[in-house]
Amino acid sequence: MTAPATDQPVDLTVPAVAVEDLAVRFGTESGVVTALEGVDLTIEEGSFLSILGPSGCGKSTLLRVVADLVPPAEGRVEVLGQTPTRSRKDRALGFVFQDAGLLAWRTALENVEIPLKVGKVEPREARDPRELLALVGLAGREDAYPHELSGGMRQRVSIARALVTQPRVLLMDEPFGALDEITRDALNDELLRIWQATGTTVLFVTHSIPESVYLAQRVLVLRANPGRVAEVVDIDLPYPRELTLRETPEFMSYTARMRQILETC
Repeated sequence: MTAPATDQPVDLTVPAVAVEDLAVRFGTESGVVTALEGVDLTIEEGSFLSILGPSGCGKSTLLRVVADLVPPAEGRVEVLGQTPTRSRKDRALGFVFQDAGLLAWRTALENVEIPLKVGKVEPREARDPRELLALVGLAGREDAYPHELSGGMRQRVSIARALVTQPRVLLMDEPFGALDEITRDALNDELLRIWQATGTTVLFVTHSIPESVYLAQRVLVLRANPGRVAEVVDIDLPYPRELTLRETPEFMSYTARMRQILETC
């Protein structure tokens, strides 16, 4: 497995994310629902993990626990050696949702700048918003409003916004799920390029088997009812990756294996 090329120092002694015996439960009108049960997971800093599983298996819930948006009922969760709350307050986490969530009355550049203004981030602690827009392929579109951008372009802006505070962990909850296949493929390649350029740890939720294999160094497959780990599969395919990789026997072997695991979930 080839690690990302990056100038950022990576401390391999402390995992980016450590989860031990995690359980998450929600109260509903009909009773308590267990979303996750007995989840154990360790993610190295600078790595790329895809999270795959059937609907209702807790993929998004796991991401939200790491992001300090959902509290665990049981177990231990650490992000960069500290609590999710501390990591969130330290701006060590970035989150990209399926919907870009841009403010319609702000330009692309102004949308990227929002975390800096809301969080009162010092310039030395942030990345330059214009440079980030260039990084995601939107140089020259800084003054465009969301209605002037395609769906794929809006997601690029949301990725730049998530990166502006220089997070060490980037959480992505099906960010390309609503896009057409060609745009999705293009953004997969953009994401891999950004990951290798920044060295940010990425946790990427998807329903797509090919997407999970194409992007990640490892794929976490979750079972449903309740959500729990079915298997963690190492993807031993070299980087940089190109779309032609999807036509190779090695790639197809991984996707077939994922499908077999999912059939038991």
